[in-house]
Amino acid sequence: MFELTFLGTSASVPSQDRNHPGLLVQAGGQRILIDCGEGIQRQLLASGAGFRRLDRILLTHGHLDHILGVPGLFSTLRLRSSADIMHVHGGPGTLDIVIRMLAGLWGEGRAPIPLQLVPLTAGQVLDTGTFEINCFPVRHRDTDSLGFAFVSRARRHLLPERLADLAVPDGPLRKTLAEGQTITLDDGRSINPEDVLGPPRGGRKLVIVGDTETTDGLQEHVRDADLLVIEATFLQRDAATARDYGHLTASEAAALAASGNVGQLVLNHISGRYTDEEILDEARAVFPATRIASDFDRVTV
Repeated sequence: MFELTFLGTSASVPSQDRNHPGLLVQAGGQRILIDCGEGIQRQLLASGAGFRRLDRILLTHGHLDHILGVPGLFSTLRLRSSADIMHVHGGPGTLDIVIRMLAGLWGEGRAPIPLQLVPLTAGQVLDTGTFEINCFPVRHRDTDSLGFAFVSRARRHLLPERLADLAVPDGPLRKTLAEGQTITLDDGRSINPEDVLGPPRGGRKLVIVGDTETTDGLQEHVRDADLLVIEATFLQRDAATARDYGHLTASEAAALAASGNVGQLVLNHISGRYTDEEILDEARAVFPATRIASDFDRVTV
């Protein structure tokens, strides 16, 4: 299960109701921040999420509306005497911008908190044992942009009726079967896990795409996602302007979800030039299972 808290949902210009981009993903005891727009520490407090166990940031790209909150967050964590190592993942070009930003404030090679910068290329970012994160390239102007796919493992549960039929006693033997290993009972019978395990259940897929100028190349990565979070900065009537600025229209985002067998689409990076109703009408005409994210919305996958 993935729990999402939207901390900032605006496009590059914030509004009274929408902060610069930031999204908190919680799963399996991990709390991971996706992008870190200006003022993110206040958004964490206002949302009730706070700073506890926050030690990993995934950056989609290096534009300032997505990373300018990094120094402020680090400064706040220093004042709170956080001893956790902050892991910041991003493309090499994105991390270079972060390095130069930190150097301008605290000196070359220095940061106010323990820090590990992890440059990314396409592939696996993290495997926690209960879920994994993979990243993939995204085209957005001149950046080394990345999207992120969170995938939780499907689990097979023991079937009580089969355990009873086979007279498997409570205790460690059942745990061994649940771990996929064959057991031998006191009467000499061998019980195979396939005899007592049900079908796989519970696997979930969450895909998060930041800014992108096209959906080309994204289909394979979003396919069969239970939830897709992606930008919708423009409407189709302004498609030419969207191309100029390297962004999607609402209908393009919806078409990607429809073609990829996505369960639900959440639109993000919302521009103040349109009403939510205009954006939703355009997207839902293509993909009905669409909603717009607002600051402090919570969504569970």
